[in-house]
Amino acid sequence: MQASSMGEFAAVVGIDWADRKHDICLLPAGSSKRELSVLPHRPEAIAQWAEALHQRFGGRPIAVCVELAKGPLVYALQRYAFLVLFPVNPTTLAKYRQTFHVSGAKDDPSDAQLALELLLTHPQKFTALHAQSVPMRTLQQLVEQRRMLVDDVRRLTNRITNALKQYFPQPLEWFKDKDTLVFCDFLTAWPTLKQAQRARKARLSAFFHQHNVRYPHIVEARIAAIKAASALTEDLAVIESNRLLVEVLVVQLRLLLQAVERFEQQIAQLAPTLPDYALFSSLPGAGPTFAPRLLAAFGEQRERYARSNEIQQYAGIAPVTERSGNKSWVHWRLQCPKFLRQTFVEWAALSIPHCYWAKAYYEQQRARGSSHQAALRALAFKWLRVVYRCWHSRTPYDEATYLSALKRRGSPLMN
Repeated sequence: MQASSMGEFAAVVGIDWADRKHDICLLPAGSSKRELSVLPHRPEAIAQWAEALHQRFGGRPIAVCVELAKGPLVYALQRYAFLVLFPVNPTTLAKYRQTFHVSGAKDDPSDAQLALELLLTHPQKFTALHAQSVPMRTLQQLVEQRRMLVDDVRRLTNRITNALKQYFPQPLEWFKDKDTLVFCDFLTAWPTLKQAQRARKARLSAFFHQHNVRYPHIVEARIAAIKAASALTEDLAVIESNRLLVEVLVVQLRLLLQAVERFEQQIAQLAPTLPDYALFSSLPGAGPTFAPRLLAAFGEQRERYARSNEIQQYAGIAPVTERSGNKSWVHWRLQCPKFLRQTFVEWAALSIPHCYWAKAYYEQQRARGSSHQAALRALAFKWLRVVYRCWHSRTPYDEATYLSALKRRGSPLMN
């Protein structure tokens, strides 16, 4: 719902949210008197406030301008159908504050009033927040939380790598992938070179067999490398402190890897049950990881994006052009949902080996002097137009059809 007019609402509310309390500015319809109050951030207090509004205004709709589109306060208020939420970008509110207060100093009660004024003065700029289905919102939470855990895994493996480099660097050569249970199991069994070299050949051989290393020549080569390795240092101060750190970090890494696997299992069960999953699973390079992420990125509300450029801009893929006098310059968007942009750029990179025109387009961008990341963003920009068309028309992507269209248009990608 577009907030083109506030006349349909019994009252308009501006809220400045915080961790412990929320400042509220309420203006009843037909009144010029603003009512200021403070709402503690407790479920019981929020419920009592909402019920009091319901009784006071007879259940008629109330517009609420709030400084976020998700979070505990939004989740609490979405329980009440008569509260229509209009999210405002925090940066927009900050710029609006600076318009009237040169210092730009933040003041919670004033921000609640400014949020109210924004909605009253520019209603056409706001769109009501409509929750998507429970399965879709669940998937959106799962894929984002999974990626946060993956980032935690990366941070831990970097810390383990750094600690091993101080006293026992050989496992970094013996194991290509550090985010694996075999890497964790090896360091749990033998956290120092001396312990690994004291292990019997039979035990080492059994370890590799248990971890699906079956080829005898590979097992023999790894065991020989362990026995022939030279210690980096004999300083017990260095060895013991870093050994303990590695043992502690490996425990955390193991738990994180298991957590990521649990999230992936949940995503794999949920994503195929959503109606549009087939549209995204057909995309080149999407696979079991990015098909659900792309599905969650687009969502199920097709009225949200009228044109492909709207999602390109929202996701931060479309560049920004600035002009001042005779100068004009282009740069990438700084303000955007970072996870959304990450999803499109990372998938664009994975599509290159699986898609003829994507590979040709990436190489074309590189030949023009673009960096790797700039070329990937350009490819993501192009992919978004294609995927938007498929999503909006509910038509699965077909490589042959798109290549035929490029050929008809005389695209240089087909040369």
